[in-house]
Amino acid sequence: MTGSDNLANRNYTLADDAQLVEWAKDDSLAFGELYERYVKKIYNYVYYRTGNHDDAEDLTSRVFFRALGHIGSYTDRGVPFSAWLYRIAHNLIANWHRDRGRQRVLPLDDYLTSDGHLDGPEAATESLEERDRLLISIRELPAERQELLVLKFVERMSNAEIGKIMDRTEGAIKSLYHRTLLSLRSTLEDDDVSDVKSGGRRLFGL
Repeated sequence: MTGSDNLANRNYTLADDAQLVEWAKDDSLAFGELYERYVKKIYNYVYYRTGNHDDAEDLTSRVFFRALGHIGSYTDRGVPFSAWLYRIAHNLIANWHRDRGRQRVLPLDDYLTSDGHLDGPEAATESLEERDRLLISIRELPAERQELLVLKFVERMSNAEIGKIMDRTEGAIKSLYHRTLLSLRSTLEDDDVSDVKSGGRRLFGL
């Protein structure tokens, strides 16, 4: 069977990521399938870390351009291809912030539902006042803790998956998550608005 016959018989949509990566080393259609699978997730991740649609689109394009440029040397070392993409995105975002000296923004407002709640960490809050206070508290967190919340509540990843992206053990991610919740609770409890404090306790179970 010739190489062209092999290409003609490839089922891209049914292939798993590992197979697509191998094909993508000499087959642009295979890389296109990987792009379709992950472009929305990578865009959401980038947007949450930049807070700007135009920059998010530009950086997302750079992620896949860089991935395409290095796909030939990609080696599966037990880290999913998707985690590799997120790591590329993480590095590009870090450079973006450093070059511009901008404060990292977590634009959670965009995920507000029709009833004023958010499909994310503040879904348990009950008033606009407590929701806004929680949003402010999240934005005051260090960058890695904002990233953790994005991966957990927006991308809905497990601690093990997050660990592969952030290059930490699952136990380290659990510890970081716990410290993040304690930090948010402390911030909310320093607030004089009782509804905000009770909302934070409901949300984090603390």
